[in-house]
Amino acid sequence: MSAGTAVGAAAETGVGTYGRTSVEPRADARATPGAGPRPVVGVSLKLYMGVAETRRWLAEVAELAREASGGPGAELFVLPSFTSLADARELLADTGVAYGAQDLHWADSGPWTGEVSGGQLAELGASYVEVGHAERRRHFGEDDGIVAAKTAAAVRRGLTPVICAGDATEGALESAVAETLGQVDAALSGAAGGEVVIAYEPVWAIGADRPAPAAHVRAVTAAIRDRLAERGVRGRVIYGGTAGPGTFTELTAPDAAGVRAPLDGLFLGRLAHDTANLRKVLAEVASRPPSGAP
Repeated sequence: MSAGTAVGAAAETGVGTYGRTSVEPRADARATPGAGPRPVVGVSLKLYMGVAETRRWLAEVAELAREASGGPGAELFVLPSFTSLADARELLADTGVAYGAQDLHWADSGPWTGEVSGGQLAELGASYVEVGHAERRRHFGEDDGIVAAKTAAAVRRGLTPVICAGDATEGALESAVAETLGQVDAALSGAAGGEVVIAYEPVWAIGADRPAPAAHVRAVTAAIRDRLAERGVRGRVIYGGTAGPGTFTELTAPDAAGVRAPLDGLFLGRLAHDTANLRKVLAEVASRPPSGAP
């Protein structure tokens, strides 16, 4: 079934088959306005941890956050499995660490067996939700239409969508920019009135030995930043794809002309399972001035 057929009226009207109406976004899910975007680090646990292991990891993250002092630093959000969202709400309370989910459905309610809606995530206190990851595109057939519908569903419920976009294969820079912007444009069609995080994740760099080259990241993220400005969308740009301690410094080092990649942070995977690595990345990202707002 094509994305257009699958999404159907739910994507166009913002409601499920049973006609539940949408609600205004929660005020506490909006970013605080300021001179520039706050640096941010996100962690997706994917399906690597069981419930008990995730609970232990969340407790370590909470302790890490409580030990932090000396200013606002970088914002941190974590995306565990659906089964651990209640634990996240409990263990991360009053720590300043935000949490969310790795997926959501495009409809708010209806006969969608096994699905989870943005409204349900909001009820659980989630602030963020990931959409458009390459693994969901590859394994579950999600395309630009579905990603746009899920982005709209997140914004309707006051969630910040973490929109994953990136070039599938390593190649010419012009092709990488065009492919990534195509995905970004499609997703932003569902983001009217909301705030977004764009996670630039070149698929060929996910799980590789090293991140994509700094010059490559600089060019693609600059194009993403320009596109956000052109469309008047408030958002932050982060990098994911073999990211860990040292990655942010490497990717944001100035080129010969003194130009830095306009990155606001990183999107981490398995390297953050060790919270010592997460601590290092947070300190690294927080030590650099935020990039200019679009």
